[in-house]
Amino acid sequence: MRYISILRGINVGGNRKIRMADLKVMFESLGFSNVRTYIQSGNVIFESDQMLSTTDLEKNIQQSISESFGFDVPVIVRTEEEMAKSIANNPFWKEKDADIDRLHLTFLKDLPVSEKLEKISSLAFPPDKFEIIGRDVFIFCSAGYSDSKLTNQFFESKLGVQATTRNWKTVMKLHELVLFNI
Repeated sequence: MRYISILRGINVGGNRKIRMADLKVMFESLGFSNVRTYIQSGNVIFESDQMLSTTDLEKNIQQSISESFGFDVPVIVRTEEEMAKSIANNPFWKEKDADIDRLHLTFLKDLPVSEKLEKISSLAFPPDKFEIIGRDVFIFCSAGYSDSKLTNQFFESKLGVQATTRNWKTVMKLHELVLFNI
């Protein structure tokens, strides 16, 4: 089965540096095959014959990163099918004349509890918009992600779950890499 692991907060501002070649070797040491990395922010496509849940994969990868590199890194894993579903579910991508440069996807590690979902659904930051579907937060940023209040920290604090965000171009490229086994 093919997976995508999305690491949070590596190689940002010179902190928690991990070379992608070293990360690839670490993944291979866990028994994963066809390991490929995409850009320096910690996106890893891999295959596994092990029958583990994505939660177990996340724990194993996170523990190995801690042991190999000496710091904790949140890890979120999605299957090939889950990534395809996320792309299909993006309500802003479906809009006519959608601007790919304004779209982002925040991956949530766990499903938020319903009380927190209810509270956050009443918040708005126009012209920026967000919609939560399952473990995905779809974001439209009118002026760009760096100018938005809709950050990882915002969603983590409001929803009580770990999160990491990728721009839509990266999401589409990860899907292409896992889909076509490039």
